[in-house]
Amino acid sequence: MADRTVPNLPSRDLDRTAVFYGSFGFVEQYRDGRWLILQRGPLGLEFFLHVDVDPYSSGFQCTVRVADLDELWGAIRNAAVPVATVGFPRLHEPRVEASGLRIGYLVDQDGTQLTLIEEA
Repeated sequence: MADRTVPNLPSRDLDRTAVFYGSFGFVEQYRDGRWLILQRGPLGLEFFLHVDVDPYSSGFQCTVRVADLDELWGAIRNAAVPVATVGFPRLHEPRVEASGLRIGYLVDQDGTQLTLIEEA
């Protein structure tokens, strides 16, 4: 196995998290009563049960770097995640930011922000 890092993110409800991320292609790899591992191709996300996380004040976030941002963003959008500036979950349209990188954002139902960056 290659070396790697995987973000550990909060979930108020592991069933709901699995369904949400599953709607755009993440497949459950492992689950117990307090832990969930999801995989979408080479992308892995791990979730720990945190029933008290407040989506309005959550500071949890991670970066997801992909070769094809349009494919991932489109899959999330096709799963009926709204493009919006408020609410949970929501998407923010990809755009080229000051860094020169093309970036979109997903905020999940628990308030975790996934920064979706297109690798050049």
